[in-house]
Amino acid sequence: MSKTIKWGILGLGGIANAFAEGVSALTDAEVIACGSRTAEKAEEFGAKWNIPHRHASYEALVADPDVDAIYVATPHPIHKENCLLAIANGKPVLCEKPFTVNAGETEVIIAAAKAANLLVMDGMWSRFLPHVVKAHELANSGIIGDVRMLQADFAFRGGWKPEERWLNPVLGGGGLLDVGVYVISLAQLFMGKPNYISGTAHIGETGVDEQAAMVLGFPEGKIASLICGVRTNTPHEATIFGTEGSIKMHKLWWRPSKLTLSVNGKDEEIAPEIVGNGFNYEAAEFGRCLREGIKESPMRPHSETISVMNTMDTLRKQWGLVYPSEK
Repeated sequence: MSKTIKWGILGLGGIANAFAEGVSALTDAEVIACGSRTAEKAEEFGAKWNIPHRHASYEALVADPDVDAIYVATPHPIHKENCLLAIANGKPVLCEKPFTVNAGETEVIIAAAKAANLLVMDGMWSRFLPHVVKAHELANSGIIGDVRMLQADFAFRGGWKPEERWLNPVLGGGGLLDVGVYVISLAQLFMGKPNYISGTAHIGETGVDEQAAMVLGFPEGKIASLICGVRTNTPHEATIFGTEGSIKMHKLWWRPSKLTLSVNGKDEEIAPEIVGNGFNYEAAEFGRCLREGIKESPMRPHSETISVMNTMDTLRKQWGLVYPSEK
């Protein structure tokens, strides 16, 4: 493996731009290739980010011998086929969240990667951000005592555009897979695998969950209270409560932010240094694993990715929400 990780981006929508910007903040990685279903889109994206290899198909991208790793940035209903295509061509994969539409698809990808002896990682970018890493370290240090409760929200007022990703069932729309995955992943990062899962959702006229409230229960009585949605604005804050204090992640908690540590009636603001737009941190961890020959990131292990998908599967079953790609 060369010192510089050479990335190829598969799918060239908004999140692909964020990833390209993130990689540009790294000194040991670069985006050298991009792939779209049309030559026009590939040329446009490549010109914008000064990417030399511009492919008019996903097949051509994953076959590019100069590419070390693929970042999958397509809508989540096609993550499975995109990841499997990359793996079949011997390429390690970082797949944008949500990893897939359901746990079954996730398990198929992970099994394929293991069979091919390739690194595959869930692109839950918030997990790798400095303030989240710091909050996790603080919680594990015992400074706030035993973690007992967690509250987190991520909901926004999206415009009424039924054809767009967040409202379109064909694209896996709705709050749960788009932004609920953030709050669920946060809760499971701090509390582990839930043994109780319950939620209620408003299923709108397009057939997706426009907003939802969820309660997760964990061993030893730990509880997480979570909110997500795509048609209602919320504060975008998260707080971890322990027996001796709390850690608050300030808005917008799911992107580079800061913390307030509260212990014994005293508040301490902690603002970790931020470099880049935040997507560089997941790319850096992936690059570290790739160079060291690690096939599963300890920061986002496969078991955690599968567990989060199982949690969302359980909630959707309660809501009667099935996507067209699953029928």
